[in-house]
Amino acid sequence: MRPYMDKAMREAWGAARELSSVVSEAALRAGLTPQEAELIKVRASQQNACAFCLDLHSREARKVGVPQQKLDMLPAWRDAQLYSEREEAALAIAEAATRLPLTEDSRADLVAAQTVLGDSAYIAAEWIAVTINTFNRVSILSGHPVQARDADGRLLP
Repeated sequence: MRPYMDKAMREAWGAARELSSVVSEAALRAGLTPQEAELIKVRASQQNACAFCLDLHSREARKVGVPQQKLDMLPAWRDAQLYSEREEAALAIAEAATRLPLTEDSRADLVAAQTVLGDSAYIAAEWIAVTINTFNRVSILSGHPVQARDADGRLLP
């Protein structure tokens, strides 16, 4: 069993959590909605195959009002026609920040996203994407387990 990075170096984990808190607060002030932020986190976690973060942020997304159908359709968001223009911009940022290096297509997506979101919310979305990618890597490298939950999100025995 690999050591959990967060438990083995608590000061670094504390700094990462503080970064996440600062980024989340700044993103709200910049005009990014909690729903847009959680969609970014879920989509990046899907792309990285981070089971722990996907479980956590799917629950968080539902708590802030993201409909289950939008969560179910995230892998096909470009074809689903369920998402607002702002949500699509946020999802494009999530994918570009997760699938590095940038391609011509991802650069075009970023330009379009900046036009839709405006500079402040655009930068906030990039920071949300960068931060969740960091947490994905910590959880994957640590092997954080996903615990079984009931339909209300409570841990099962």
